[in-house]
Amino acid sequence: MRATLIYGAGDVRVEDVPDPKILEPTDALVRVVRSCVCGSDLWPYGARPTTEHGDRIGHEFLGVVEETGSDVSDLKRGDVVVAPFVWSDNTCDFCREGLHTSCRHGGMWGAEDVDGGQGEAVRVPLAEGTLVKLPVGEDSDLLPSLLTLSDVFPTGYHAAVKGGVGPGTDVTVIGDGAVGVSAVLSARRLGAERIVLMGRHRDRTDLGRDFGATDVVAERGAEGVAKVHELTGGDGTHVVLECVGLLPAVETAIAVVRDGGTISRVGAPQYEQVPMGFPEFFRNLTLTGGVAPARAYIEELLPDVLEGKIEPGRVFDRTIGLEEVPDGYRAMADREALKVMIRP
Repeated sequence: MRATLIYGAGDVRVEDVPDPKILEPTDALVRVVRSCVCGSDLWPYGARPTTEHGDRIGHEFLGVVEETGSDVSDLKRGDVVVAPFVWSDNTCDFCREGLHTSCRHGGMWGAEDVDGGQGEAVRVPLAEGTLVKLPVGEDSDLLPSLLTLSDVFPTGYHAAVKGGVGPGTDVTVIGDGAVGVSAVLSARRLGAERIVLMGRHRDRTDLGRDFGATDVVAERGAEGVAKVHELTGGDGTHVVLECVGLLPAVETAIAVVRDGGTISRVGAPQYEQVPMGFPEFFRNLTLTGGVAPARAYIEELLPDVLEGKIEPGRVFDRTIGLEEVPDGYRAMADREALKVMIRP
């Protein structure tokens, strides 16, 4: 089959790889119907050391079950399913607590002998715990929004949940990427009153407004901080959702959060230390967030997608075929596309 491999910074290729096979009785084989490029894929795309052999990549996909192992009874051939961005058993103590990213028996797509999501098919370990059946056909118009349940929408939702967003909360979202606008949508779903989106790409912030942002701040640095304080009577907002992953974004979050407030970070951190010293301690700030356990949120968010109450799939602004994946990476890295969807 054909699948995506990364060899180094800027070097993504689509090549022939072995067809996946059932290796364990708990496996399922899934034919990929939709996949996508994640913002976190851009970090290795920008900085991965060059190697002679490429690594499989991609962790967001939905597809159709083609074959199951002997221990799989809840899934059958023809089921349309969505896969969270990590696989898990959904039964261990961490999974039962809603922390599937810490599953005692789970793992990552594209690691060791597990396929990446940006290919024609995937061997899914622990299939019954990992995959969520979708009551749609493989040609449904809802597929883009259902695909977001694999990662980007639950990641934005995780930011809002960990931040304690609720009715009457004032929120700042830092970052107008796909996670950022998903965080806006999530904050609105949880009842936030004012949502300030900090971003400077007009097409993206316009989508953020459609998703529920009440204000947009295009300025950065001290100017941006001053603007948020101006909008909030000098106090800042109760919650800040940091959806970038760079230190300046964290510093901005600390500057615009209200005393006693919460910073929830879900941007994959490209820094080693966070400036949370005595001044931040004295302000009673809370720093939370982390990698999103998408599996824990899918069933909660799925009904709203199926009923058309929300359309998180609007984050996809370019659709490509599998052979075009290298150009999809380039388009996202060059900010020509917000989020690229792949149709193998």
